[in-house]
Amino acid sequence: MVNSKAVIKHNKGLHTRVAAMVVQKSQELQEKYKVSLYFHYQNREKVLANSLIPLVSLRIKAGDELWVSSSGEMAETAIAEMVEFLESDFLISDVDTINKVDNVLQNNSFTAEHVFNSMANGLLVIDENDIITVFNPAAEKIIGIAAADVVGKNVYESIPDTRLPLVNKTMVPELGCRQVISNSVIITNRTPIIVEGQSKGAVAIFEDISSLENITHELREVKELKERLHLILESVQDGICVVDKLGYITYVNPAYLRITQIPIEKLVGQNIARLAPRGSRSKALVTGKPVLGNICCKPNGQTIVSNVNPIIVDGELAGVVSVIKKISEVQAVMDKLNEVTARAEYLEQELRRTRKPVKAFDKFIGRSGKVLDALAVAAKAAEGHATVLIRGESGTGKELVAEGIHFASRRVNGPFIRVNCAAIPVSLLESELFGHEKGAFTGALRRKLGNFELADKGTIFLDEIGDMEKNMQAKILRVLQKKEFQRVGGEEMISVDVKIIAATHRDLEKMVLDGGFREDLYYRLNIIPIILPPLRERKEDIPLLVEYFFNKMCSELGKKVKGLRQDALEVLMRYRWPGNVRELENIMERVITLTEEPYIGVDALPTYLREELIGGTDFSALFTADETILPWDAYEKTIINMALKKYGSFNKAAKVLGLTHKTVAAKARKYNLEKSVTWEKKMIIGKKYQAQELF
Repeated sequence: MVNSKAVIKHNKGLHTRVAAMVVQKSQELQEKYKVSLYFHYQNREKVLANSLIPLVSLRIKAGDELWVSSSGEMAETAIAEMVEFLESDFLISDVDTINKVDNVLQNNSFTAEHVFNSMANGLLVIDENDIITVFNPAAEKIIGIAAADVVGKNVYESIPDTRLPLVNKTMVPELGCRQVISNSVIITNRTPIIVEGQSKGAVAIFEDISSLENITHELREVKELKERLHLILESVQDGICVVDKLGYITYVNPAYLRITQIPIEKLVGQNIARLAPRGSRSKALVTGKPVLGNICCKPNGQTIVSNVNPIIVDGELAGVVSVIKKISEVQAVMDKLNEVTARAEYLEQELRRTRKPVKAFDKFIGRSGKVLDALAVAAKAAEGHATVLIRGESGTGKELVAEGIHFASRRVNGPFIRVNCAAIPVSLLESELFGHEKGAFTGALRRKLGNFELADKGTIFLDEIGDMEKNMQAKILRVLQKKEFQRVGGEEMISVDVKIIAATHRDLEKMVLDGGFREDLYYRLNIIPIILPPLRERKEDIPLLVEYFFNKMCSELGKKVKGLRQDALEVLMRYRWPGNVRELENIMERVITLTEEPYIGVDALPTYLREELIGGTDFSALFTADETILPWDAYEKTIINMALKKYGSFNKAAKVLGLTHKTVAAKARKYNLEKSVTWEKKMIIGKKYQAQELF
């Protein structure tokens, strides 16, 4: 090995371009003399003379000594020419040589760029003015910003919270810094770029450790779960014995030792082939199948019952677990269970005996033929699981009927979930109905159960289903067919046991023809249709409704209004009621709230009621022509008398008036109206429609 010393005379030392000239010269000499040249600077390791980056990293200044070494037959000649070149002023005028130097610089630039782009860690470099000069693809992925948008710009413009300029200014590195960027956990090392004691910028290298954090969290959870399971196993009163796939006992809990009265050292580590070769554990280990309900007598005289189940891991038998209990304890539990069951049955019978039966359709006021027909269908629908479709204009009481079906069904103890499909935004309807998983969309911070899941073992009422978009109709159809669905953002198929009641005021048949409603969904919903008549088609129910709302509003508002005048009732009877019962309720609340008179007259009613009268029943015939308001008994007597004369029996008159036949009979006796009964009275036995008595 031949060595020779060169003194660098160039006033800027071996800066990047001069170093590129040296590398180009070294490559030329090595090819010419078939030797390898090395540089040795101060106490550092020698570097190849034909490699630019190691040479630049030596930071050789003017006046520094640089040793050149080589071996081979022409080593001295090659070293002499290299020393002469190193001590020159590096002036090159040859165009070909200049191009070769440029190629060296360009190739090394490409090499550095490829290195940066191939790094798995993010790389961010700023110059002395805090301008971003390097931003590799890994940094783009981690931070979520494209390099084209940040390179050449001040780092604060793109990353306002960065500490890299501070490192550039203070020249103090920051290592192992943990931070969260875009829901990712990042570890960052920030280092200043120091040249001749001056900061020329700073570099940040950062790594996404989210997966590592997740693994650490999972390991912590597994450890906690293991400790929790150990505590459970140690605390239970059943004896537990775990056997591995080779037949060796690996664990027994304290209860097992207590029941068997065998020391732990005679169990753990022992093979069941020696302890009990014909026992349940050996059989389960051989067959891989459970051995349940085995009763045996232990040497200590204890009679126990055991259940042995195989432990299957990834489809392979990993061992068995045996759970044992004293037969006396099992018998005690059975006796206690029988006692509790008998007590519960007795209390249930007593409760049924003393409790007044619930009238499921109490809230629906009406005795007209169409109402009774609808309620009869609803009562039948409550007995089964079929889907119900309630049709009717707005305000006709569709939700009340749906409630009645639920409370008259066997699902009465389950939930009744109401969903107004028209009131929920389209973007939220799927999440409301089916729920969503955490992270399914922006703002989904936790798992949410949907209305179908909440209605499990109960009833869900889908109001205004005619306003639902067709893509959602397809998902509802799947629930109707399969009784299963998936949460938004989830993969698990969830099964539910739920009765579905839908309602709409729209003409679904026309919507099906126009393509606005799925035909298959229509037939799935329309299994049991219930048609609720508008109020204008059951005007005989208006007095019942008026009386009900009158009493209700007076009680709620604390008003002492005595009654409704005949002219006001006539207006209400003749109005067309486009808003149906809901409109009537609102009007009653309005007039009772605003009136200061003891009786409500026609002047207290809204003007539009008087202006939009339609032909109807002339109620004036039921009252005297005298404008003097009579006591309620007088009106009641007149109404009951007319009903008895027209229908001829207490039962039929009671149905029309919304009363029981016993009530009508009692009032007929009170007013001496028995002579009005023209038909022979008959005892009628059968199911009565459930409706609230108002008088």
